Amino acid sequence: MPGGDGFDGDFDDAVLGQGLPAAVEAALVEAGACRGSDPERAWAALVSAQSLAPDHPAVLIAFYRHHFYGHRFAAARDVACHALVIAARALGLPTLWREVPCRPLADARDDARTRFYLFLLKGYAYLSLRLDDGLEARDALVLLSALDPEDRVGGSVIEAVRVRSLVGEDPEAGSVPFVRGQAAWAQARRGLSPT
Repeated sequence: MPGGDGFDGDFDDAVLGQGLPAAVEAALVEAGACRGSDPERAWAALVSAQSLAPDHPAVLIAFYRHHFYGHRFAAARDVACHALVIAARALGLPTLWREVPCRPLADARDDARTRFYLFLLKGYAYLSLRLDDGLEARDALVLLSALDPEDRVGGSVIEAVRVRSLVGEDPEAGSVPFVRGQAAWAQARRGLSPT
């Protein structure tokens, strides 16, 4: 997802969809209103919003949701990856999530930038699982656990899903066994045990 040089507004307001230029807000409202009835029009409205505010958190959230609820998980993960860069810049963190130090982030409860980053990392891990990218999911969850040791954003739920999928249980149904095939077992044998 192409973007600008970063977001320089107020993150507290931005993640709540506030502080948007009127044209961007109108485009996002239009996209939401016609998402189910006219997907092409919704997409055009999202693209319009992106052209006006490519790195605004509200626009990134709208794109993420558009792809996620449309079951376009690779596209949603791309948006999450881009948004992680924007949020990292706002927090003064390395822009590549793999380079972020594994230590708790302050203000995970109250700071909008921090919570935005943590939720993005959680979403990135979940989407990696959905895309059968277990190593990526595991690494993102290890970092999330280090950044959010009190589990304020619920990363442990995604970790439980990941672990269930490794032992051959349906990650969506709790304890009902399912067959994932040789690739899943090969991954488990290579060291994807719970961390």
